[in-house]
Amino acid sequence: MPTPDFEKPRAMRGFAAMTLERRLEIARKGGASVPSEKRSFARNRDLAVTAGRKGGEISRGVGRKRLRES
Repeated sequence: MPTPDFEKPRAMRGFAAMTLERRLEIARKGGASVPSEKRSFARNRDLAVTAGRKGGEISRGVGRKRLRES
């Protein structure tokens, strides 16, 4: 008789399978993968504000109403 799925040991994957040292190494890198000249929001505050406003409208459903009307 097979054992139920909840009794099977689960394989550790992703961060759970990494050593603490490896996880800390990845965490230290932070956003370093993107060069500073390509971080447009860090250089242009107005661009960041506009993008945040657009995202907020869409997530609250305001933008969806406009999409349905057109």
